[in-house]
Amino acid sequence: MKVSTEWLEASGAAFSAGAGEAGYAHLKHYTAAYCEWGEGPPLVLVPGLAGGFELLGPLARLLAQHYRVISYQLRGEDDAFALRRRFGLEDLVEDLAEFLAWYGLEAPPVMGVSFGGVVALEYAARRPTGLSSLIVQGAGARFERSLLQQVAGAVLSRYPLPSDNPFVNQFFNLLFGSRQRPGSLFRFVTRQCWQTDQAVMAHRFRLAERFDVTARLGRIRVPALVLAGERDLLVSAKGLSALAEGIADCREVSLRGCGHLAFATRPECVAEEVQRFLSGEKE
Repeated sequence: MKVSTEWLEASGAAFSAGAGEAGYAHLKHYTAAYCEWGEGPPLVLVPGLAGGFELLGPLARLLAQHYRVISYQLRGEDDAFALRRRFGLEDLVEDLAEFLAWYGLEAPPVMGVSFGGVVALEYAARRPTGLSSLIVQGAGARFERSLLQQVAGAVLSRYPLPSDNPFVNQFFNLLFGSRQRPGSLFRFVTRQCWQTDQAVMAHRFRLAERFDVTARLGRIRVPALVLAGERDLLVSAKGLSALAEGIADCREVSLRGCGHLAFATRPECVAEEVQRFLSGEKE
């Protein structure tokens, strides 16, 4: 059967990393769905505030050409009732450590995007021997309370939102880094993000608000790559500078024309920098 381009775009399949090898890791506090794509050296992707690892599809598909890409669902992603047992950032770090041990991965490279970058940074500071290298995109050393962030946090926490309203669409436009016309990519991102329960998003946002790893960056002893979209309105220049100055072996790269969601909107730019970093290629 011939699959139409329209169907691929409408279903989001055009942005998927493919079926991969999926399964479930039965961790201490929840059962984590995971997926693996490609062959080669392992690379663990930690997903962001919303959308689960499916939102990483565009990036995972490119990275899987060179690596065995492994990602998993954060606690609460598939079960909003997980919030009944309150958990903090340190618990998400332990989930990651437990998942890596369950998977048989000893000190792999770990990459986190957005809120996943916060988890990856906290993991690297708490478990400096638990990874071989660190990559973050869309995260700084601490949370900076801009007006945009204050509004986003208040709205997520207090108001039930449908997935299609003016505020949500405007907010996603800001995350893209530029105004987006309604289209297949915009629909994929918004639809995937709203697969995550709003209460889970709000809880993760509150964890990010309290995040500050500045004083502990010296504990990160592995090579690090910090990717920052030049139009990322959620990560401050101060937070990025703190990472570059606080981590002994750190490369900072500005992604030209990219916003916070660069991993989904410009995955080729992100994948190119990741491959260059992991291969040891000099700037």
